[in-house]
Amino acid sequence: MGYLDGLSIAVTGAGRGIGRAVAIECASLGANVVVADYGVSMDGQDPDSAVANEVVEEIKAAGGNAVAVADTVTTMEGGARIVQTAVDTFGGIDGVVCVAGILRERMLFNMSEEEWDPVIETHLKGTFTVFRAAAPIFREQKSGTMISFTSGAFAGSVAQANYSAAKGGIVSLTRSAAVGMYKYGVTANVIAPVAKSRMSGQVPMELQMGEPEDVAPMVAWLLGPAAREVTGQIYTVNGGHIAVWDQPHEVRAMDKEGRWTIDEITARFPEVGQERMAMIDRLDAMAAAAASGTKPNS
Repeated sequence: MGYLDGLSIAVTGAGRGIGRAVAIECASLGANVVVADYGVSMDGQDPDSAVANEVVEEIKAAGGNAVAVADTVTTMEGGARIVQTAVDTFGGIDGVVCVAGILRERMLFNMSEEEWDPVIETHLKGTFTVFRAAAPIFREQKSGTMISFTSGAFAGSVAQANYSAAKGGIVSLTRSAAVGMYKYGVTANVIAPVAKSRMSGQVPMELQMGEPEDVAPMVAWLLGPAAREVTGQIYTVNGGHIAVWDQPHEVRAMDKEGRWTIDEITARFPEVGQERMAMIDRLDAMAAAAASGTKPNS
């Protein structure tokens, strides 16, 4: 008996990279898998269904069970068809994994609406359309797993404000799904992978990166029976490194009776201060490395 034996899982962005690795891992553990991929290039152009079909053939050749769906996650209809394919083909759905994404890199002061909208649409809306389609089914059956994908970029990005905003939105969407679906026995978690992929090649510094296949076991674990009480979490996976992020909370406070004045805030601001952004420290390290003629590691 496989860890996911008999479960039906839909994976978006499953034609390449991490999505492909997740689909193959789930199938190897006994799951029936919907391999959903619109097959676009990294900037969202030139759709081609061949990549989804190739992964299905690979799964079947290894003795697994899978079906391809070449549909966009950017529409409600597309998200619904991905989920419904699992129901129609396998008799139900037990988990959704939303990996699909694109990049359109640009500095904020140069970014156009045409570079903003598709990235938000694919990452954030594309997670919502699939979650939304699965939610009523999960609610009715009192079980189900939602897994989304963010990035360390949700904490800030120099030249990917669109991508960073989408990934931050996915974190909040998934946490909302976790609390909104909690009483129905449904879990929702986020993966922040660090792995070699088409998109990771755009990172402007040397990072220690694992392989897409390194991410897949943690995703599969969250989909299975051992993780039924795990919800509302963000997990980083990088090679053999797995870490959990903290939950948002107030760090320091200052209080008084009534409304603050500017002078009072100025006088007492050190009581609250600021939490320095890790990305600012990276930028400083990059600037120092550039000045010395080396490339920073992180």
